[in-house]
Amino acid sequence: MFRRTELPLLTFLNRVGAPFLVIFTLPLISVVLEVDFTREYLALAVLSFLASSLVFSELNLFRSLQEANVVKSAGNLLSGWLMVFGILLFIGYATKSSAYYSRRVLLTWFLMAPLAIFLCQVLLRTFIMRTRFGRQARTAVIAGAGELALHFARKLETYGLFPTQVKGFFDDRQPQRLPATSREMLSGTLADLASYVQRNCIPLIYITLPMAAQPRTLKLLDELKDTTASIYFVPDISIASLGRAYFDQVGEMPVIGVCESPFTGANGIIKRAWDIVIASLILMLVLPLFIAIVIGVKLSSPGPVIFKQRRCGLDGREIVIYKFRTMTVCEDGEIIPQARRYDSRVTRIGGFLRRTSLDELPQFINVLQGRMSVVGPRPHAVAHNEMYRKLIKGYMIRHKVRPGITGWAQINGLRGQTDRVDKMRARIEFDLEYLRSWSLFLDFWIIVKTAKVICKDPTAY
Repeated sequence: MFRRTELPLLTFLNRVGAPFLVIFTLPLISVVLEVDFTREYLALAVLSFLASSLVFSELNLFRSLQEANVVKSAGNLLSGWLMVFGILLFIGYATKSSAYYSRRVLLTWFLMAPLAIFLCQVLLRTFIMRTRFGRQARTAVIAGAGELALHFARKLETYGLFPTQVKGFFDDRQPQRLPATSREMLSGTLADLASYVQRNCIPLIYITLPMAAQPRTLKLLDELKDTTASIYFVPDISIASLGRAYFDQVGEMPVIGVCESPFTGANGIIKRAWDIVIASLILMLVLPLFIAIVIGVKLSSPGPVIFKQRRCGLDGREIVIYKFRTMTVCEDGEIIPQARRYDSRVTRIGGFLRRTSLDELPQFINVLQGRMSVVGPRPHAVAHNEMYRKLIKGYMIRHKVRPGITGWAQINGLRGQTDRVDKMRARIEFDLEYLRSWSLFLDFWIIVKTAKVICKDPTAY
């Protein structure tokens, strides 16, 4: 797997620094709570160091020092720590050793360890920003002067705590064919690049030439062999807007994934564990309400209590989802009219259930079955899928993840009826943004915001 180039400091913090904070807080908490630090706690500390070193380095936990993104940092930290703690709980359950540990110590440690790491991140970020380390900008040149080059240059020059100063662009095209901004920084043609790099001791070269320019790129690489600069390709993956990009290796062959689920590797395990925990807790908490709704639906009108409908799930495969029946009909054919305001098909209790989204409660059973997720793109009926996939570009990409009970689109005002293509297109844009931006923190935020939306949203009926 390709990895981002890291500073030695970040590698050390990911593999040693953060795991050390994890084990340091454990004996400290035992002292504060006046619990003996026995050899069982010592074994737990060793296991936690190994597990956190593996997980934190995989997630590149201290990358936020480069990106200066506090929210993303908190999300990565929470994701990583939940996975580490889950591994430890599994080992404790498998070895039947959990009885040796104080519940107070474990709960306090669960809360304090990530807090200690987060505070360390904040202190290091502040230190770097206030010293010369945060003000030392590297220099680079860019081969290519199109829109991609301009966009990438802006990213480099505003890249968190370790910015890169772009000294110029090099391109063979006529200046009038280039954007006005890049024209001002045009330093020569591709043939001039190697000599410029040598004269000015430029350490970094980024190639943003289009894929069609492969012969020119190969010629340029041959000329750059006489320099000591580090060379990077910047493929224009964003032009397809297909979601997250992944870098991998098959044997010795590098490959770039331009359309992949964000839930690969450790992220998939974290997401599934999160779904099971949340769904189980909610079903236990609402069990009395669940039973009351079953009785109310049964008494309100003839028909089944649970309405089953075919929807498109992960990878576009057909699944069956459950909802409390809110209408006098159970439609699941080729043409499915969406519910409208004052729809005569909606029962009296059904209207209340739809407004409050309580009709969705049985879908937490779908989550435990693995058909759905708590957070994700809302599943559409198979009939609607067949219609919209022909009308909206990229529509089917939302099926790279399990559909959700709630989602990013729903908390941004796109809940309820989608009676126009532009409404559905807007929903799909939010769904794809969720795939590109996923983190456990984002899932948590969506769940919190969903409660607020349910109480105030006038579009649900």
